[in-house]
Amino acid sequence: MSLAFIFPGQGSQAVGMGKALADASPAARAVFAEVDEALGQKLSQLMWEGPEADLTLTENAQPALMAVSLAVIRVLEAEHGLKLQDVAKFVAGHSLGEYSALAAAGTFSLADAARLLKTRGRAMQAATPVGTGAMAALLGLDFADAVAVAEAAAQNEICQAANDNAPGQVVVSGHKAAVERAVVLAKEKGAKRAVMLQVSAPFHCALMQPAAEAMANALANTPMRPPTVPVFSNVLAIPVSDPAEIRKALVAQVTGTVRWRESMAAMAAQGVKLFCEAGAGKVLSGLVKRTAPDSAGIAMGTPDDIAQNVAQLKQG
Repeated sequence: MSLAFIFPGQGSQAVGMGKALADASPAARAVFAEVDEALGQKLSQLMWEGPEADLTLTENAQPALMAVSLAVIRVLEAEHGLKLQDVAKFVAGHSLGEYSALAAAGTFSLADAARLLKTRGRAMQAATPVGTGAMAALLGLDFADAVAVAEAAAQNEICQAANDNAPGQVVVSGHKAAVERAVVLAKEKGAKRAVMLQVSAPFHCALMQPAAEAMANALANTPMRPPTVPVFSNVLAIPVSDPAEIRKALVAQVTGTVRWRESMAAMAAQGVKLFCEAGAGKVLSGLVKRTAPDSAGIAMGTPDDIAQNVAQLKQG
């Protein structure tokens, strides 16, 4: 069986995530300690004890989610003898999850990935004044219709398709008034639901340009190695292995559409039959059946998950 590891993005964070892994595994504890040290912050304490409002802050949620994902990978490697490059055909991550995928595949060190995501979170939050931007989920429209809705709603403001998550599940992002217009237009166009999302900033649209510039600068100063496993770039929906191409894609991703539906379908078309979501939550594994109906999805975020599913991964 052909296997891909996928890594969750923002929204999957929850107080307590990673705690059971740390309690059960020295390899996981070492990941959280290294991230804390790299950031000069007790991020692990915030992850396990809250408050939730602080964990949800973009600059904390992004490195925290990466830490849980890498803790899962290190437990698989250290305690189950499962080397990523031996079992995985591809790795991929949703938005910030691409940094987790790249760290898992050795492009970034764990410490550098944590620092990059701290920078990314701060830059994305600072790119627009609070309250000027918004995001909304349009459910039941295909991607082309959602793009048309966004374009019609823009009216000289910014409104873009930000996340193409699965068939019939597209998120738009931009100026608040434009996104509100998109919600109305989507319902008129036949969307089953169109709802504003509780987010701290309008991610993956042109309003994030200052954050893209900040990431171009940060990435230019961060050592990168070719990944041990091809990484599916979510802004390109193709696998990339050249560090220069990866860097360019990570910068483009800040203002570009997360092409998750296309990435998943392309990996399935290249023979991936099992998608393993490594990290917090079960959002991405839950989307597998909708985008890659002949493939299966499993989630691994706790020692119990690993114990139940590790044999399946070894069959690869």
